Amino acid sequence: MIIASVDDFREAARRRLPKFLFEYIDGGSFAEITLARNVEDLRAIALRQRVLRDVSALDLSTELFGQKLAMPVVLAPIGLAGLNARRGERQAVRAAERAGVPFTLSTVAACSLKEVAGAASKPFWFQLYMIRDRGFMRDMLARAVAAKCSALVFTVDMPVAGSRYRDWRTGLTGMPGFKGALWRLWQGAMRPRWAWDVGLCGRPHSLGNVAPVLPQGTSGVEDFFAWLGRNFEPSIAWRDLDFIRSEWNGPLIIKGVLDPDDAREAAELGADGIVVSNHGGRQLDGVLSTARALPPIVDAVGDRLTVLADGGVRSGLDVVRMLALGARGVMLGRAWAYALAARGEAGVSHMLQLIEWEMRVAMSLTGVRSIAEIDRTILART
Repeated sequence: MIIASVDDFREAARRRLPKFLFEYIDGGSFAEITLARNVEDLRAIALRQRVLRDVSALDLSTELFGQKLAMPVVLAPIGLAGLNARRGERQAVRAAERAGVPFTLSTVAACSLKEVAGAASKPFWFQLYMIRDRGFMRDMLARAVAAKCSALVFTVDMPVAGSRYRDWRTGLTGMPGFKGALWRLWQGAMRPRWAWDVGLCGRPHSLGNVAPVLPQGTSGVEDFFAWLGRNFEPSIAWRDLDFIRSEWNGPLIIKGVLDPDDAREAAELGADGIVVSNHGGRQLDGVLSTARALPPIVDAVGDRLTVLADGGVRSGLDVVRMLALGARGVMLGRAWAYALAARGEAGVSHMLQLIEWEMRVAMSLTGVRSIAEIDRTILART
């Protein structure tokens, strides 16, 4: 099929992936109200179209945490991304490097820090959850340092996992043992190209970063999710940042902030940045969309730390909207997951090219020539 947008990549991914993997990428929690709001509220942001402006030379470059970027976009951490294409995180980091933007490796990636570092020629970012086992976290941070990761994204909105009904229905979670394995095997068999390229040729499927600490005898994704559920830290508190700082000296970015008071707390405790995020609508359903939560947070702390945002971004126009609302940079999640699943490394490169082109169109038609010029003055007055 012809790919002209992120929505096209989504459809291509749906056709190629086993149902349990596509629904894992695509779904949200509970009734998926927040998942829908993320997209709808962002698309409802109206911009001012300006004319007779010299936009012959556009500059999309910016700097985040001391790193020069070709455009203010970061590939967000995606769990199990390496199952969407053969050794998928290796492919994605290469595509991000060519585009001049950072890639963020998830704690629960299919490929390990060491493997991704072997595929990369530049530093990438690493994402970490708060896990009860501090020894595990200390080891993960040490490995991130050894891999020369340039920023740490500390995800704080997951003391427990949200109720994701799609994952239960497909057998990704909640269906342990032979029955669940057989149900997923059948779904994989219905996608023979994926079954050959990833299921067989993409081995080992070991969830590299956490494999060493999984219980002996753990054999499948349902066992992994059960272990993860038991090991999330529900007692996580702001004091835990002291532990992170004791093990990590680089830029620290707190991901999962939706409230201005929490943003102020992050600034008080010395975080370098935050990501305004509702976990892609995958945690507490019914909370504000990122587009609605972002402006008050920027007003509260925008001059004290770097504010990034994610949620509902499906185009370069959406990136410009987020920047106009006050974000300094935008994390792409599902957009690159769909592209990776559809076309692998080439798909991620193509998606990033689309984002860049769409940003250029949006900037030209709103009359701005650089990222620094994108602010609330380009929002339509309603």
